[in-house]
Amino acid sequence: MTAVSVEEHAAAVETLLAALTARTAQRIPLDDALGRVSFEDVRSPVDLPLFRNSHMDGYAVDSRSVATTPVTLPVSTIIAAGPTLSAVLAPDSAAKIMTGAPIPDGADTIVPVEDTSVPTAGSVTIERSRAAGEFVREQGSDVRVGTILVESGRVLEPRHISVLAAVGFGEVDVRSRPRVAVVTTGAELVDAGSTLTPGQIYDSNGITLAAHLRASGAEVVSVSRSSDEPSRFREILDAATESAELIITSGGVSMGDFEVVKDVLRPLGGNFGSVRMQPGGPQGITMFDGVPVLSFPGNPVSTVVSYIMFARNIVRRAAGLPPVLSTTAALHEPIVSPPGRRQLLRGRLRDDGRVELVAGPGSHLVAALAWADVLIDIDSETTELAAGTDVEVWPL
Repeated sequence: MTAVSVEEHAAAVETLLAALTARTAQRIPLDDALGRVSFEDVRSPVDLPLFRNSHMDGYAVDSRSVATTPVTLPVSTIIAAGPTLSAVLAPDSAAKIMTGAPIPDGADTIVPVEDTSVPTAGSVTIERSRAAGEFVREQGSDVRVGTILVESGRVLEPRHISVLAAVGFGEVDVRSRPRVAVVTTGAELVDAGSTLTPGQIYDSNGITLAAHLRASGAEVVSVSRSSDEPSRFREILDAATESAELIITSGGVSMGDFEVVKDVLRPLGGNFGSVRMQPGGPQGITMFDGVPVLSFPGNPVSTVVSYIMFARNIVRRAAGLPPVLSTTAALHEPIVSPPGRRQLLRGRLRDDGRVELVAGPGSHLVAALAWADVLIDIDSETTELAAGTDVEVWPL
């Protein structure tokens, strides 16, 4: 791959990952569905309320028998919430009833307990009349059988889980997540928390890419690290293809010696070269054993910028999530940019709506990623921008 524009490489990645966005349904327990994406419209299998029930603790009566108050009626039965046999209200009587309990046939209103008194055991005095239908929850007054409760493509939130549980769903069909394996490379890398020896650095790219992928709705099936030995890298790739639909690698794609990713994948049809952007110029794409492989440069900032510019929205689309779109903001300070390469600078949105730089363009300046919340996108033809100029920014 010779030097190409960001748009040209993005189009090649889109082609490589076209199959990733065609998803199937996955049936999972409702308990596990929070944050997942509904695969299709979910319709209620039942009416809600399931049956006619009381909105209040009180007395179920025929409204005609309490048209004139006060009136004292015999209490013919007591109905609690829970499993019960169907009840029938005796004429000119009252049934003591609890909130949520089924209303007996023959009753059409509920008199709240606050509007009653008990003169003697087995009777109740109704102090205030109630019209038919008061404090009665009719069957299906909330939801009817067949009502769409959750639309297809909806990210399931606690409110959606609540209604699905209320109508009896124990499982739900969600959009399957794209399965992605991450492979970092470099003999110098060690796990965070290890004791460093001269020449070693902590491997942040594996954890970072996994976090970005999960935030994009992917299932990260493995995070592995390879030495610069081609046989070891090939072994890790072979293992990753057993469960992954996409493999993302970091490192090993530049012009130096020991570029293990390029050395292994280029003879297998991998396309490697430079994209006219900074950071993140060296890039590679390969179809390896039927699994697409995106190969990013190993500098931590370059890895993150590469993911955001080339993979994030494709992974989100596969997961059923909306794309992250760029916006515009005015520059807080002037910017000078070298010609010939699209610059993606770390920036921070200020309270006044302007965007300010938080670091230089160096791909090793990792801490600035934590301080920044956007990438400032400067096209390859621009060399100078004055303060106040509107620029395109990409949310991090």
